[in-house]
Amino acid sequence: MQKLLIKGGKKLSGEVVISGSKNASLPIIISSLLFDDSVQFENVPKVKDIYTLISLIKLLGREVQFNENEEILKISKKYKDKYFAPYSIMKTMRAGVLVLAPLLAKFGKARVSLPGGCSIGARPVNLHLEALKKLGAKINVKNGYIDASAPKGLSGAHIKFPSISVGATESIIIAAVLAKGVTKISNAAMEPEIIDLINFLNKCGADIEFNSKRKIIIKGVKFLYPVRHRIIPDRIEAATYAIAALITNGKLIIKKVNNDHLENIFNVLIKIGANIKTFKDSFVIFRKHQLKPFKIITKPYPGFPTDMQAQFMALATQIKGASVINEEIFENRFLHVSELMRMGADIKIKKQKATIKGIKNLNSAEVMATDLRASVSLVLAALSAKGTTTINRIYHLDRGYSKLEKKLNLCGANIKRVND
Repeated sequence: MQKLLIKGGKKLSGEVVISGSKNASLPIIISSLLFDDSVQFENVPKVKDIYTLISLIKLLGREVQFNENEEILKISKKYKDKYFAPYSIMKTMRAGVLVLAPLLAKFGKARVSLPGGCSIGARPVNLHLEALKKLGAKINVKNGYIDASAPKGLSGAHIKFPSISVGATESIIIAAVLAKGVTKISNAAMEPEIIDLINFLNKCGADIEFNSKRKIIIKGVKFLYPVRHRIIPDRIEAATYAIAALITNGKLIIKKVNNDHLENIFNVLIKIGANIKTFKDSFVIFRKHQLKPFKIITKPYPGFPTDMQAQFMALATQIKGASVINEEIFENRFLHVSELMRMGADIKIKKQKATIKGIKNLNSAEVMATDLRASVSLVLAALSAKGTTTINRIYHLDRGYSKLEKKLNLCGANIKRVND
């Protein structure tokens, strides 16, 4: 098992090129199971979750070619179709449950393990399953597996989610594209990653309409024709490096981004005192003065993203005064708090509310990553801490950040990856 050794106290300066969005890539790649011909994707990030998904897609009978240098992924229908997604793969990637949708839509059957992934909350799959039932699927959950079939095919229905769910919205979009009739989704998630999925499918001949009132209308089509699609930039990666600049009192140029997708985060950063200059597909961030404490509440997009909560908490430890974070998406996403406190952070938790009092300096310590975003919050904290911090269980980090230590080291950080 590998770990990171981070020597803190160095101002970051330089340029960071942002990778394609992991959270956009996963559902889009999974939707390739709907196609009879080869599909190509550009700007695919080289992260662990993508490699895990490639293994799963291969198991389901597809040939996969990943040109890592050019970040181009080609998926072809070459082998006999299979419909089984085993626990051995699904245990490390929650998004894998999305394969239920295209398998049911295209082949009328699937056997998929209940997913694993980060320990940040229940994130139940019941929203996926109940919605698929409304489209005509028969589903039985037993012994850790979902057995699903659609002997008469899937048919359009009106689905109103009781709560906003990114994964469930993606699942039904993928399932409904080839379903008979019209599917209407109410209370849908509208993250940029979902819009990217819709845009891709529409380019391939799907008929999907969406609006800002969280409504999506999908008119089923008989087939899709493949196109070459470029994945959107990773807004969470871009925002993470923005925090790295601020927490080290440095200055970074963040390249290959979509600034529109970052507006909700920029609004908070500017309010607390960050200087941000935006350009066509990049931005520069630094600070001239002491940052101000903040209050944020995580909400579905376009609200403040839960995937940035841990990074902002790390930043709050270095801001004079008390900052407050209310986590309203997941019920168990403060697992990084105890690790930050090992580094000297002053944080109080009351239910889903964290109060962070800034301190002069964090101290180095040996800490342990508990999930993807928690792990990067520890990296950010270590960049500003005195001494050398050891971060264990960094396989979480590798699930969603491509070449993180290389990108940071090129900007002046001192990070080493070592084996236990």
